Amino acid sequence: MEIPSVTLASGFSLPLVGLGTYDMLGMPCAHAVSHALGAGYRLLDTASRYSNERSVGMGIEESGIDRADVVVQTKLGGGDQGFDEAINAAKDSARRLGVAYLDVYLIHWPCPSLGKMVESWKALLTLAEEGFIRVPGVSNFKAHHLQALYDETGKWPELNQIQCSPALARDGLREFMQHNGIHAQAWHPTGRKEGMLADAVVIRLARKYGKSPTQIALRWSVQQGIGVVPKSAHKGRQLENADLFDFELTEADVTDLASLDRGEKAARDSDVEEEF
Repeated sequence: MEIPSVTLASGFSLPLVGLGTYDMLGMPCAHAVSHALGAGYRLLDTASRYSNERSVGMGIEESGIDRADVVVQTKLGGGDQGFDEAINAAKDSARRLGVAYLDVYLIHWPCPSLGKMVESWKALLTLAEEGFIRVPGVSNFKAHHLQALYDETGKWPELNQIQCSPALARDGLREFMQHNGIHAQAWHPTGRKEGMLADAVVIRLARKYGKSPTQIALRWSVQQGIGVVPKSAHKGRQLENADLFDFELTEADVTDLASLDRGEKAARDSDVEEEF
């Protein structure tokens, strides 16, 4: 199984489909990671607050895949924001993962009440300059959060992982990001929590292409260059989630899916919601 990649602003090649590991723990997580790598996945997404970085690292070792061939992506927790704190947290994450460097490191949430996102961003840029991380980025940042980082440092994040699916298209935010060379990567890309997979439009398209509703939702993203990190510990579903590149949605299909968009107000509000 081969998964296409997108080239980030720095030239780094990032797979369009990765394995999400939220809510996976212990040896089941390690085995899921190992199987995904064996099946052809090369991007692993975790976070310090998932409490599974050790398990993800064990899965990489179990797989036998060369570390240099795996894109390891993890995130800075809100409680670790700040310049020195972020430096230490990144190194702690690498130790737990059992790796010498991090490919992608994201500020997990802006946490505006802390007032530390700019200092945290400066720490990520420092780590990138030192070669400890290859891609500095963010997650759940709105346009004004991104602008604040750029205004203070003159550097845009290369990646922003956001809640995104046909049910939450985030058109305005994605347009801002595209204009500034920021790659969009989606979490909850299937819209399952919004009940989208049972919608008549999605069901009709699944029948039309002989695909599952999940594959229709994921295809919507990757066809627009949006990366996805769907979570699954099930071997068959891991394969299904990456089997997206032998069909193409038509312009009319995309228009029909646009009718499912619930609007920006339906997305989690990172000016209000904060996770530490």
